[in-house]
Amino acid sequence: MTLSLGFSPCPNDTFIFDAMLHGKVDTEGLAFEVFMEDVEALNRRAFAGEIAVTKLSYHAFAWLTERYTLLDAGSALGNNCGPLLIARQPMTDAEIESARIAIPGKMTTANFLLSLAYPDARDKHETLFSEIENVVLEGKTDAGLIIHENRFTYEEKGLVKLLDLGEFWETTTGLPIPLGGIVVNKDLPKEIQQKVNR
Repeated sequence: MTLSLGFSPCPNDTFIFDAMLHGKVDTEGLAFEVFMEDVEALNRRAFAGEIAVTKLSYHAFAWLTERYTLLDAGSALGNNCGPLLIARQPMTDAEIESARIAIPGKMTTANFLLSLAYPDARDKHETLFSEIENVVLEGKTDAGLIIHENRFTYEEKGLVKLLDLGEFWETTTGLPIPLGGIVVNKDLPKEIQQKVNR
């Protein structure tokens, strides 16, 4: 049986799925049609019910629990590695709440965390995660919400951190940041769901 499988180009995801896709583990007769896309594109596929197995944001999963089951392995829980709100220059909280902010997607955990930290920030512009630094640098937005490895490169480009949303979450809750998980569609037969989970 061939199943659609979605994951992002993030190194964590490519590592997780490498063995399954390259014959390094027994997939018990399952084959996969791969969709490697940014996490918001995967979230959208999941909302449309277009994908059997996928990585998605925990924020999106909260809306999809009737359609998908969380697998036992592959979740991304972070400590000191959450999304960052960045800009060309420091900004006050009031300025942030009225700013044009590039986000990696409406249903991303990053946007959920931003909404908790700045509930009045509503001028959000969905932008491919890898382009967020550029749109901030070009002045197309006042600030940007970066994820993945961009958190390690923004300073080299002259950008400044306004808020570490992972730190905000951990300080507020005392818990690791629930970034994303791997899910399987509940419409698949139970034995197939169990094979995927193994």
